Amino acid sequence: MDVYCGIDWSEDHHDIALVDRDGKLLARRRISDDSVAGKKSDHGDSVVLAHVLRTDMDMHRPLPADSELAQAIAVLARAQQDAVWDRTCAHSKLRSHLREYFPGFLAAFAAARGGITRPEARAVLAAAPTPAAAAALTLTQPRAMLKKAGRTRGIDTEATRLRDAFRIPQMRQLPLIEQAMGRRTLALPGQLDAACTAADDLEQAAAESFNQHPDAEIITSFPGLGPLTGARVLAEIGDDRSRFQDAKGLKAYAGAAPITRASGKTKSVTRRHIKNNRLNAAGYTWAFSALTASPGARAHHDRRKDTGDRHAGALRNLFGRLLGGLHHCLITGQHYDQATAFPAHTNQPAAA
Repeated sequence: MDVYCGIDWSEDHHDIALVDRDGKLLARRRISDDSVAGKKSDHGDSVVLAHVLRTDMDMHRPLPADSELAQAIAVLARAQQDAVWDRTCAHSKLRSHLREYFPGFLAAFAAARGGITRPEARAVLAAAPTPAAAAALTLTQPRAMLKKAGRTRGIDTEATRLRDAFRIPQMRQLPLIEQAMGRRTLALPGQLDAACTAADDLEQAAAESFNQHPDAEIITSFPGLGPLTGARVLAEIGDDRSRFQDAKGLKAYAGAAPITRASGKTKSVTRRHIKNNRLNAAGYTWAFSALTASPGARAHHDRRKDTGDRHAGALRNLFGRLLGGLHHCLITGQHYDQATAFPAHTNQPAAA
């Protein structure tokens, strides 16, 4: 006898209903923490879900059966991405605040890679959060801050540069306002420190777990995919080969395939808004990195721009091309091959 189960999932209770092939209700039960339900009928919802599965099962896909390792990678990769987004948010808040009263600090670290997210920048700001405090620093103080932040080379040169940069005249707030803004600044680097530390630690953990996965070699054989971006891609597509019937379904899931709407004589082709945003964000990074790692990817991107695509649209199309290739390679167990992925570019005769 075929039995269909519908589950209405809630935070403090779950309603379960069982129906047979003819739609007869066989049983229903609530698993709860003895809480009182509100106006909405959760029992009724579970029955509806069971009937949906009974009548339209072919319209719904089973849950992916990813391996334990793939699920662990998903936890770490998503947490790392969240930490990166938190770091970006904390950096933007701090930068916006410093622009209001301490633009000299931003200028001092403008040329450094990472800017004010660098460990030495955060160490200096924690010790001298106002222009007055920074201008009063002696040469030995920034030298000690740089050593505390982990810098090992060019300490004297950098300490001298920072001391001189902080003493350049700049627009200042009134003294009491400047002190108040400095007090607020002391709270913001703590949020930035936590986000930076979490992003770095989770990046290492995600990469270590990803490198243990059997699909890691195939995924990283693609241009633009390293351990971290590869972990993000694997986290969203999983390792259940039956999850996507073909590459078209995977591209639609990732937002790399356009959506066509036709009504009468009207037809429009637009980008897809309903998608896996994490996979889409990883795909943008992947495609952008592939431009410098693969001549074929660069040529494909340039051809799309020549036909009228903007940069973002060309990258999205390139992402779809690469994602389709990845789907094929994972199904067949092959590594990336430039000649197969971009034959038009590979077979192009060399210029005389």
